[in-house]
Amino acid sequence: MIGRLTGSLLEKHPPLIVIDVHGVGYEVETSMNTLVALPATGETVSLYTHLTIRDDAHLLYGFAREHERALFRALIKVNGVGPKLALAILSGMDEDAFMRCVRDDDSKALTRLPGVGKKTAERLIIEMRDRFPEWENSADSPLPLEVASAQGQRDSLADAEAALISLGYKPTEAAKMLAGLDPQQPTEALIKAALTQRLSS
Repeated sequence: MIGRLTGSLLEKHPPLIVIDVHGVGYEVETSMNTLVALPATGETVSLYTHLTIRDDAHLLYGFAREHERALFRALIKVNGVGPKLALAILSGMDEDAFMRCVRDDDSKALTRLPGVGKKTAERLIIEMRDRFPEWENSADSPLPLEVASAQGQRDSLADAEAALISLGYKPTEAAKMLAGLDPQQPTEALIKAALTQRLSS
């Protein structure tokens, strides 16, 4: 099991990044909360990781905080929740917000996330309430990440839209979420703003 990677951040194509570790480029999918905390490309980055092995692929998921990885691992144990949906949930809200939804039986907030219908939201609340002890007390120290400074992007808006679609939003929905946002912002900032705006609507 690959539990942690430290290396040079080569590429960012939300939600996928590439980390060079001693000449080997690892493709890692990250939550949007981790993505916005990443340094600029070329800088050193260290992430907690989770490896999923399928018949057709070995997939790595990366997290800035061990607490976030622990929640990811608890989520994929829920019936009907795979890694893609778990990553979408963690991209739409942080661990504390998710915990509040479960404790307050707030299924409405969960259904605002892509791929989460009413039945899935109710299942998450019921099953995750019992799984809190598995991850709630895990070490919560973030790995050292420099917050990326605003940098010019080739087409930040298009990259942000593609990232939202990869999380499960429909193209028209992703475009609507990004409408009105400053296209000069970095891709990561656009994604975060769109997700925040979506959850508060």
